[in-house]
Amino acid sequence: MSTTAAGAPGTFTIRPLDPLRDAGPLHRWVTHPKSAFWMMGDARVEDVERVYMAIAAHEHHDAFLGLLDGEPVFLMERYDPRYVELPGLYDPEPGDVGMHFLVAPADTPVHGFTRAVITAVMTYLFDDPATRRVVVEPDVRNTAVHALNEAVGFVPEREIEKPEKTALLSFCTRERFTAAVTA
Repeated sequence: MSTTAAGAPGTFTIRPLDPLRDAGPLHRWVTHPKSAFWMMGDARVEDVERVYMAIAAHEHHDAFLGLLDGEPVFLMERYDPRYVELPGLYDPEPGDVGMHFLVAPADTPVHGFTRAVITAVMTYLFDDPATRRVVVEPDVRNTAVHALNEAVGFVPEREIEKPEKTALLSFCTRERFTAAVTA
């Protein structure tokens, strides 16, 4: 999938993540201090490989690498919330798709870049006609991602307790996403 998003200085492509080939860049990203909410700060490269090999083997969870003009710049995970992350924590609806994303830490941040990434991620997810609603569950303390989520149409529902965090359960329908990015 290729897409251009407002704020992106080029074209994004999204491809399936290769756990062995991509573990090096992913390790640098997930262990960076700015990625604290990813909860992998002490991970070794082998740990990252193992985590993403397990995701690749999972029937209801997959991972993708986002590239900007061929250079890796973000990670995206897509999951079925009936089986991954949220079983028993909310009542899933047909067409619900869970999502995580992580933008690679940059030496020189580009204003609007992370919003362009989440827009590309959401476009990718909604390109599947079966996707009716995207579900996210970021840490309640991650106010930066809450603002990004709201900017692309997410509506917070409530806090939920997960084993690793208190999370803000939020939803975005196709209609809310379209309205947010065309406003």
